[in-house]
Amino acid sequence: MSFPRLFPLFQKILVALALTALVAGCSTTTPPDTVLAVPAPPQKYAAIVVDGKTGKQLFEVNSAAQRYPASLTKMMTLYLLFEAMEAGRVTKQTQIPVSDHAASQPPTKMRFRRGETIDVDSAIRAIVVKSANDVAVAVGEYLGGSEDQFAVMMTSKARALGMTSTTFRNASGLPDDGQMTTARDMAVLGMSLQRRFPQHFHYFSESDFMFRGKLVRGHNDMLGRVRGVNGIKTGYIRASGFNIVTSYDADGRQLIVVVMGADSARQRNDHVEALIQRSLSPTMDPARTRLMFAEQQ
Repeated sequence: MSFPRLFPLFQKILVALALTALVAGCSTTTPPDTVLAVPAPPQKYAAIVVDGKTGKQLFEVNSAAQRYPASLTKMMTLYLLFEAMEAGRVTKQTQIPVSDHAASQPPTKMRFRRGETIDVDSAIRAIVVKSANDVAVAVGEYLGGSEDQFAVMMTSKARALGMTSTTFRNASGLPDDGQMTTARDMAVLGMSLQRRFPQHFHYFSESDFMFRGKLVRGHNDMLGRVRGVNGIKTGYIRASGFNIVTSYDADGRQLIVVVMGADSARQRNDHVEALIQRSLSPTMDPARTRLMFAEQQ
């Protein structure tokens, strides 16, 4: 049966049984009376929910399976840009030049021409809100000297953060067969951004911004849809399906939710909302979760 038929949220499949069938040997934290549909293999789907305070895994399916990150890649591009800001290498006013290579990237993009520049503050918003490929590449070239060298830096940082199954090949997330990650690694990156750069995390909650007198609207429809959702990033290429890393912070609860491989943005968002509701359920048994993340350094 095809993925689109199996993904709708409330088919009558117990998650405990689904996890047993889909992920042999993986522990499940699903209460026996909780119903949440997951697709059967083969497919692109992977998901994980992590408690943002403790690092405990609350739910997972295929979370260690290799997937294409698509524009979730830009989370690491921004991580390295935030590091450069902290180190004083750049400020919010620093002008980043746009090369021919950067300007030539396919959409989505801000449509810069060679020789134009963008300030760091606007670059961050363009990457978060618009998911601008030209700006992501320009940032990578500025920080790394070339996009290829920046990708090496990205992969090195991924290893340092504990992202053991991620390899980056570009700054944007545009298709590259060698650029792979896992839902677990994307959860690690989402948590790392929150913990390492709380002063910059507000950028991920922005759904639009003004640039050169025009309003630029974003792609993350989870913002404003579910109370407590405050970021982080969406992504899509044909090979990956619709991906998202979502941060939830309300009423003393913090969650990082990753869904990859959905057939549409609506399907993906519906699934994220259901996972949030499930994870906040009082029937969740914390004793059945397991610590996934090492203590943040």
